[in-house]
Amino acid sequence: MARADRAGEGQRILVLKRDKLGDMLLTTPLLAVLRQRLPGAAIEVLASDYNAWVLGGNPHVDRVWVYRRSRVGNSISVVGGLQQAILGARLRFERFDVAIAAQGESSPRATRRARWVGAARTIAYVDPGEPKVSDPLAPPGAGHERDRMIGLLAPLGIGIPQEPPTPRFTPPQPLLAQAARSLEAQGLASGRYAIIGLGARRAAKQPDKGQVLRWSAWLKREHDLDTVFMWTPGRSDNPAYPGDDEVAKPVLAEAPAWLHPFRGPLWPALGLVWHARVSIFPDSGLMHFAAASPGGVLGLFAQADVSPPPSRWAPLGAKARWLEAPRAVGELDDEAVFARLGELL
Repeated sequence: MARADRAGEGQRILVLKRDKLGDMLLTTPLLAVLRQRLPGAAIEVLASDYNAWVLGGNPHVDRVWVYRRSRVGNSISVVGGLQQAILGARLRFERFDVAIAAQGESSPRATRRARWVGAARTIAYVDPGEPKVSDPLAPPGAGHERDRMIGLLAPLGIGIPQEPPTPRFTPPQPLLAQAARSLEAQGLASGRYAIIGLGARRAAKQPDKGQVLRWSAWLKREHDLDTVFMWTPGRSDNPAYPGDDEVAKPVLAEAPAWLHPFRGPLWPALGLVWHARVSIFPDSGLMHFAAASPGGVLGLFAQADVSPPPSRWAPLGAKARWLEAPRAVGELDDEAVFARLGELL
């Protein structure tokens, strides 16, 4: 792509992101700011085979390098480790100008991976005593994860914009078409239902049975919206990703006719989120994707004393709202929930 008359011409910047799906989504504002400030640079991303698809169709990325994970849950992949070693050698041959370990805090593992690229400059948040890089930054003590990652651009002379961009995701058209067919089979139409989801790793951060049923009844009564009740399949002790089957069972036992269960993987779940009028999710990757969707999201938070608070992980976007309970989402007052949903609806 020729950008001879644009700033940053000739620079090759590699952004490394090895985390979960929601974390990758929150990295897209960093990519947008890079493109805006250095439009002539080649912006490339190193991602895993788990999260690389989040960047599909992103206009701010010139290339995505994908590595196979060497560890999934308790399983070790020798082939994955070998593929990583081969890719590492290739990346060093590419001679990048800048490598950025895109983490909102210090991560020795991410820093080592960034150094492994052999770029002329390496930027990372680094605590004392950790691997040295050419452009170390002190880890921020506060701020949203999006802003922490944009803060990594300071060594390039780029500050955090007064109004930072929000996360961006473009669902492929086949995904949306598949979701539309699924809805039609259930007698639902795009924009005529809400989603209430589980999907948090801690039970205290999920709505309880009574809340799901009451919120679903309110959505039907006040806005004539059916509810798609969504949860992650599997047992709660799954080492790779805990499921919510046990939590969903009591809801299903008393589900009204307008509540439609969806026990499925993330990919089709995203299609349903994009067709929803509004979504309700606990703090999770799906919450962040829903915040980027047309219908928006109400995010649910709890236990800020043992997990990062909304000030760091709140959903971002014009149609994003959130509520926080001190100990458990089950403590949230229904009227507060309905007020937030009213703003979105």
